[in-house]
Amino acid sequence: AEEFTQQAGRTAASFADKFWNPQTRCLFDVLSDEDVGDASIRPNQLLAVSLPFSPLPENLQQQVVAVCQKKLLTPMGLRTLAPDAPAYHGYCVGDQRTRDIAYHQGTAWPWLMGPFVSAYVKVNGSNAAARAQAGAFLQPFADHLHQYGLGSICEIADGNAPHTPRGCPFQA
Repeated sequence: AEEFTQQAGRTAASFADKFWNPQTRCLFDVLSDEDVGDASIRPNQLLAVSLPFSPLPENLQQQVVAVCQKKLLTPMGLRTLAPDAPAYHGYCVGDQRTRDIAYHQGTAWPWLMGPFVSAYVKVNGSNAAARAQAGAFLQPFADHLHQYGLGSICEIADGNAPHTPRGCPFQA
């Protein structure tokens, strides 16, 4: 057990050392073979916070959630790319090729609200106030259940307001 505990500590330290981007105050999206990071702000990093055993210290977890909340959160889920990125596409419309380009470049994915809410509650003390705010983040879905595929949540939504539901009505 001691050996595995030490290995977990080394892994966490290495993860934070390699993936932390001090300029954006969150994690690099991808590292190249030369450890050069892609600074695109994407929601994947929330998994490093929301899962039970995060490789990040608490202060970095808080910063990841704050950046994702500020840059990616919409009422219909999290954008797949921050709006200030040059490759951002705020609407998932047009022909198949155009929609395919937008799919991972700004389209909001409702399923990502789960990892976001889990991470938000975790870094905010798991107290009543954090849980109440989590409920507020989820409230738009209560109305949505009656709008786009009765009793279900859309697959995707536009990253730009009004965050129009798109994709399969029963996927999420």
